Amino acid sequence: MSENKIADLIIDAANDKILFKLISKDKTYTNEYENSRKNFDKFSVLLIKFLTKKQYSFKKVRNVFINQGPGKYTSIRTSMATIKALKLVYGFNYYGFNSDDITDGDYMKILQLFKQKKLIKNLIKPLYLS
Repeated sequence: MSENKIADLIIDAANDKILFKLISKDKTYTNEYENSRKNFDKFSVLLIKFLTKKQYSFKKVRNVFINQGPGKYTSIRTSMATIKALKLVYGFNYYGFNSDDITDGDYMKILQLFKQKKLIKNLIKPLYLS
């Protein structure tokens, strides 16, 4: 693994799919999984396997962006709890974004919001569907 492989990670589990998007300086990797109870029971395993397959680890993740909703309660809670626990070990920053921030599946808008300082570091305010 190259020492220069620093990346940002986007996690969106608030919708019909669980999406992991890893964005480095020169490459972008995406994986989607069915948003199901089975996959939330092994959420952290899916996430670690995704990073490992792309030859990354959380040691090389600079920022994590999590969809805080609106969305399904279990989906949002699972992704938030997993990232908050991993942050304690690896020390990356995390930021919450809203489903409304994504238009036509363009997750690069999240990085634009980050660069514009419109996302708050280490703060997630979940928005659950009723």
